[in-house]
Amino acid sequence: MNHWLLKSEQDVFSFDDLLRAPRRTTHWDGVRNYQARNTLRDLMKMGDRCFFYHSNSDPTGIAGICEVVKEGYPDHTAFDPRDPHHDPKSVREAPTWFMVDVKAVAALPRILTLEELKRVKGLERMVLLQRGSRLSVQPVTAKEWAIICRHAGVPAV
Repeated sequence: MNHWLLKSEQDVFSFDDLLRAPRRTTHWDGVRNYQARNTLRDLMKMGDRCFFYHSNSDPTGIAGICEVVKEGYPDHTAFDPRDPHHDPKSVREAPTWFMVDVKAVAALPRILTLEELKRVKGLERMVLLQRGSRLSVQPVTAKEWAIICRHAGVPAV
C-alpha cells in the first residue's frame, strides 16, 4: 500500500464535503499538473490511503483520511466546456487528464496544521514541508504516515 496527500481548498471541496457525499465517495478531479496527473494515472492504486489536506484555508492542515477506491481514469471535466476545469486540448480519444475516486475513512480528531507538522520530528523531509512544494497530489512515506497518525491519535492503517 502506498500513501498520499491530496490538497483541496476548503471552500472548494472540504473533508466534510467528502463525508456528506453519497457513500462518502467522490472523484478527485480538476488536477491540471502533469506530475500530479502521472501520480493519479500511474501510481495510485485501490486501497492506497491518503491524507486529505485543506490548503489555502484557515488553518491549513490535514483534516482526514481517505482511501483510493477506483484507480486512474480520464477526468471527464476536461471535456466539458461549461466546467471550470475544461481543457480544449484534451480529447476523449487521447485524454490528457486523469482522476481517481476516493472514499472518506475518518476525520482526524482535530486538524493537524501545517505549522504543527513543521515541528514534528521525523517529518523534516516530507514533500509537503519542502520549500516551494505546491503539488496537489504528493507521496507520503510509510514512516511519515505512521508519525502523522501517531501524532493525530489515530490508527496507522
